Amino acid sequence: MGSRREIRFLLNGDEVRLTEVGAEDMALDFLRLARRLTGTKEGCAEGDCGACTVLVGRLAEGDLVYEPVNACIRPLATLDGCAVVTVEHLAGAGGGLHPVQQAMVAHHGSQCGFCTPGIVMALAALRLSTPAPTDAQIVTALQGNLCRCTGYAPILRAARAMAGFGDPAADPLETGRADTRARLAALADGARAEVARAGSRAILPADVDDLAALLDQHPEATIVAGATDVGLWVTKALRPISPAIFIGHLAELRRIETEGSALRIGAAASYAETQGALAAAFPHLSAYWDRIGGPQVRAAGTLGGNIANGSPIGDTPPALIALGAEVTLRRGAAHRTRPLEDFFLDYGTQDRAPGEFVESLRVPLADPATRHAAYKISKRRDEDISALAAGFAVTVEDGTITDARLAFGGMAGIPKRAAHAEAALVGRPWAEATLLAAAAELPRDFTPLTDWRASADYRMRVARNLFRRFWLDHAPGPREPRLEMA
Repeated sequence: MGSRREIRFLLNGDEVRLTEVGAEDMALDFLRLARRLTGTKEGCAEGDCGACTVLVGRLAEGDLVYEPVNACIRPLATLDGCAVVTVEHLAGAGGGLHPVQQAMVAHHGSQCGFCTPGIVMALAALRLSTPAPTDAQIVTALQGNLCRCTGYAPILRAARAMAGFGDPAADPLETGRADTRARLAALADGARAEVARAGSRAILPADVDDLAALLDQHPEATIVAGATDVGLWVTKALRPISPAIFIGHLAELRRIETEGSALRIGAAASYAETQGALAAAFPHLSAYWDRIGGPQVRAAGTLGGNIANGSPIGDTPPALIALGAEVTLRRGAAHRTRPLEDFFLDYGTQDRAPGEFVESLRVPLADPATRHAAYKISKRRDEDISALAAGFAVTVEDGTITDARLAFGGMAGIPKRAAHAEAALVGRPWAEATLLAAAAELPRDFTPLTDWRASADYRMRVARNLFRRFWLDHAPGPREPRLEMA
């Protein structure tokens, strides 16, 4: 294993080598201040508005994958080995406006223009992956972009029309794909990268063994995967995170594979990467996963990061706890595995020793006799933090409930199972009255808090109502009509 004292990446086709990069340096500041690529805007500095969206291309199993990313919370050091594309580099086949830009002009998709570059980049990412998207795919692609002016209707019209402005195969990013892939492969030397600026250190380990060795030497280091939360420590809390060990590039930690009767998911696998495998095994998670942030957050944020963060309102722990997930932790060469619900000890405290890191998650495959659901309650439907999240897994055999796992987030200082409600279900008939009786046990399980997201009374009322919703989702016979949003 070698090491180097620089990070290397492609920016709009040019190779960039940087030796002075601090752990807290963000990609957006480099683009705007160092390279004067001011088409990329800073709106919120917290990955919420999408005005800073750029494309980041990376090699995944030998293929080149472009993803929309929030540059405002993307640490500059993590661009090592990537290809970054800003709005200035987009172009059509003949060198003029890109088809997305043409469509935005033709359909009056821009007014003040501040958010427009980020919207263009989000739609450019969609066009690369899905040249002829459906309305639902367009709406999903724009979840991470806010606009104060247009009311979104002309933006949606532009998105529907972009397929008519040129052959997607003629996009310069497509025609140059083989060259970019080869250049990124040449940059992938498998070495540890260490850079620093003004005393702030950023380290990218060579592999997982190197990560374990680094954490043995620096147990105080900040482990950073997707930075969708850590980025805000820097931009909003102005919190130093040095020395920071970045792990999002480690292929071993991004693997998703079936092992016997379970899915094994590497801790650095992103929400976007995990969605397909989880939805195939657990169809109820497909729509739920679409409500985790926007595409920019899902491309960067990781399952392991959401768990290791330990937030009581994290989106994924309740659903995963209900599925019986287990977490594997590693320190040096030693591993230990425990039920996910036992990983959360108290508010802000997890069962993770100094020098130890979350390596993977194991999720048992579903029993056909088990009914599942995952629910998220938030003030805004898309790209919002949960006020309350819940995971349900209820096994029914011959009309009787034989097992129940009910987990909630936002109801306590940690994601937690509802033990009394579970006990009220097991051995009872599968019926609406049984579920409503179990819901009445929730006050014995939780004493929720009031904060700016929701009051304690609201949280308890909604949590109890979710038992009725679970019944309506799984009751025999036709489903009652419900308003669904795209």
